[in-house]
Amino acid sequence: MKIDFETKFTGLSFIVAALLLWTGWFLLPHHIGEYLAASDFPIIGEQVWYWIWMFRIYIFGWVAMAVALFALGSIITDNPFRVVMYPGIGMAIAGTLTIAIAFAFYYNYGAWGVGKTAGKSPEEIQLFMDGTLFTNQYVTCFMRFGRIFSGVGLILLGAGFLKANFINKWMGWFTVLLGLSAMGLILFVPEYFESYKPLFHVKVIWLALIGFTIFKHGVNNTGAESK
Repeated sequence: MKIDFETKFTGLSFIVAALLLWTGWFLLPHHIGEYLAASDFPIIGEQVWYWIWMFRIYIFGWVAMAVALFALGSIITDNPFRVVMYPGIGMAIAGTLTIAIAFAFYYNYGAWGVGKTAGKSPEEIQLFMDGTLFTNQYVTCFMRFGRIFSGVGLILLGAGFLKANFINKWMGWFTVLLGLSAMGLILFVPEYFESYKPLFHVKVIWLALIGFTIFKHGVNNTGAESK
């Protein structure tokens, strides 16, 4: 098993991504649903700057996940099964950054809407909400496809892990099952938004576990059965 600065940095990147995502999620004082609602803005307004900073940490967690996946790609350049893992990493990065962009919409509109709705009549607030609906609907598509892209990427990545004996077998199967679960929820559950929330936490656990595994035990870059 290869253990060096490259594997240490890659493992630590995954762990940092997990910490940022969970810190932002659990400390965020108010979570917006699939669609913005007028009732969101007064709640956000109660702690608007704290809400902004926690949401920033959460979004940067997705960015850190993309960084970790890029780092993972850099340490498989000599692996004979990189032809399977590279497409998986690419799809997972595309999905992760798409999700980050989608959440940036909720972050921006959530903070902006506090000022736009302050002191407005119910009729004026409704006009504002009607104006956000088209963009919100578009962003839900970003969210769905970002998760689909990530799911496809994780399936390929997990298959590459298993084929190359890159890390522990159970992490390979965990990666494949996580990707399949993400795709299955979005493709076959009509109201997937609430159902997906537990899977987000499973993904954070996956980030932490794969980070710890690579940091502590390194990787097998030969393609041979690891001991």
